[in-house]
Amino acid sequence: MTTAIRPKDRDAVIQSLRAGVVPRIGQHLIQVGRFNEIAALNKDIETVADSGSCIRFVIGEYGSGKTFFLNLVRAIALEKRLVTIHADLNPDRRLHATGGQARSLYAEMMRNISTRSKPDGGAMQSIVERFVTEALKEAKASGRDPEVVIHEKMNILSEMVGGYDFAQVIAAYWKGHDSGNEQLKADAIRWLRAEFTTKTDARNALGVRTIIDDGSFYDHLKLMALFVRLAGFAGLLACLDELVNLYKLSNVQSRNANYEQILRILNDSLQGTSVGLGVIMGGTPDFLMDTRRGLYSYSALQSRLAENTFAVKGLVDYSGPVLRLSNLSPEDFYILLGKIRHVFAYGNPADYLIPDEALKAFMEHCSKKIGDAYFRTPRNTITSFVNFLSVLEQNRQATWQGVLGTVDIKPDINPDLDIPQEETAVQTPSAALLPAEEEESLATFKL
Repeated sequence: MTTAIRPKDRDAVIQSLRAGVVPRIGQHLIQVGRFNEIAALNKDIETVADSGSCIRFVIGEYGSGKTFFLNLVRAIALEKRLVTIHADLNPDRRLHATGGQARSLYAEMMRNISTRSKPDGGAMQSIVERFVTEALKEAKASGRDPEVVIHEKMNILSEMVGGYDFAQVIAAYWKGHDSGNEQLKADAIRWLRAEFTTKTDARNALGVRTIIDDGSFYDHLKLMALFVRLAGFAGLLACLDELVNLYKLSNVQSRNANYEQILRILNDSLQGTSVGLGVIMGGTPDFLMDTRRGLYSYSALQSRLAENTFAVKGLVDYSGPVLRLSNLSPEDFYILLGKIRHVFAYGNPADYLIPDEALKAFMEHCSKKIGDAYFRTPRNTITSFVNFLSVLEQNRQATWQGVLGTVDIKPDINPDLDIPQEETAVQTPSAALLPAEEEESLATFKL
């Protein structure tokens, strides 16, 4: 018995694939292959839920499905009662900076914070509300004052870097909750989302002396991981995509500072000191292995991320921090086309627009046009297939044989190949006069 696909899910998947982007909902409808990789990440999620930590570098060619894979992992994490956050890096969002780019990355991650009941982001307030509600239940059961219970729960945070003010902000939210002061509650949520840009504004609104800024990015990530556990969730999973933007930084010092931040996160995770925090970073092989400007250009990272030399001749190792996405096989791609056809028909095989032989003919057409890239980096191929089915759906008099010959498919072009020229480590006389912050901003402007 087949299950009908809701029009909302069907349209979301089709429109996203047609635009060449990852669907926000309905990923399970078109998932194929990558079973070993998914199993490895599922084990990581269970480790985080068991008060552990994990870090993974998901490496794949441009257009190979990294973003889709990361979205799928986030969906699995939500089902396992984790809180997820995610963001794409760009010139204005980085792991380390002095001009607000790291705070901007943190703010974007907090805007996208999700729970199982709010999978599309914006779940910060519901998480804090859940923490307060749990504290009230505990206070009522023990006959104690709710504020005392809340402060006891927050003691573990106060001992961490930046934890005292974090605890003060949560206490301020409780006061707003208790007194009906909506403005105080809103200001507390703004602080947690890193939306305060000056310490003066934060002190006037909440009485705290610090804000989440570039220097405290990672410390507050660890604080948030502990807080969501106090709120009753299993842990925090952070997904960062497009790390190739660090690889593209032209300023050597800026790039190395970001790699130093990655090294810090990696060390904490491998040593188990970032409790309840999982980090997944997506990038291309160049971002990882380029010894001139990739992660391998930083010797400490190269030694920690080196390949397992015993995993050769068909042997695999999915336990290391680097997870290479295997290419889809032609068989996987055939199944994927069949699933897209199924989604088009709202899950009803009787309404399929094309027969099985058309799927094979489409693959042969793609192979002649662009070779085996059609299934190895399938983004453009999938878009073409969706366009192919759309024409057949709206022109019932047309035959798939007649339409197929008009389908034009071009190979995916990786924009990351066009990277800015690297600045030399030796400063020119004019550059030497610039403060470090201005020099870094200038490098960003050049991007």
